[in-house]
Amino acid sequence: MKPLFPLALAVLLGACSILPEGEQLTVYRLPATPQAVSTAAPVGWALQVDKPLASPLLDSTRIAVLPEGDRVSAYQGVRWDDRGTRVLRDRLVDAFRADGRVAAVGSDESRLVTDLALSGDLRAFQGEYRAGRVEVHILLEARLVSGDSRRMVASRRFEVREPATGTAPAEVVKAFGVAADRLSREVLEWTLAEGAEVAVSGPPNSGSRAGF
Repeated sequence: MKPLFPLALAVLLGACSILPEGEQLTVYRLPATPQAVSTAAPVGWALQVDKPLASPLLDSTRIAVLPEGDRVSAYQGVRWDDRGTRVLRDRLVDAFRADGRVAAVGSDESRLVTDLALSGDLRAFQGEYRAGRVEVHILLEARLVSGDSRRMVASRRFEVREPATGTAPAEVVKAFGVAADRLSREVLEWTLAEGAEVAVSGPPNSGSRAGF
């Protein structure tokens, strides 16, 4: 499990950095809070969590921010420790593993054969300024797909907002962690509910249950 607090690593200027010479870059992990292990019986199916699709800004190590209106930018001098899409995917994987009800959980990088795959589109993973304060916004359009046929079983939109305690990058990153934890719990419970229905009824013959 990742550390409970953001890990800020000061690293030297890289060859491809756009930072002025001599300026340091601070790299953050996504903070996490402890999650209780479920006492419910484990399910009998395996899950793969895919890296969601996203725009180039969100599918990067830059920490996106909307300072005003529709203008999109990124915090200077700070980065995620991985691309934003992988950061969220790994948080989802961690949530399922910590919960324990899905005993077999992997990511798309493991290339294992699973019964279901959780994928989707990451529409928002950013800080947004509202009346001078920063609010973290995460929006994931999730899809649950049959592992063998790749037929969509269900879909749903998950959206969370979490106010930061201040405008400093460290304070915004902390709010990212809280928001990601909330979203992960919602996605976990939805996936378990949909997975239980699939296990009882079998793969759908056609169509999908859309939650949008």
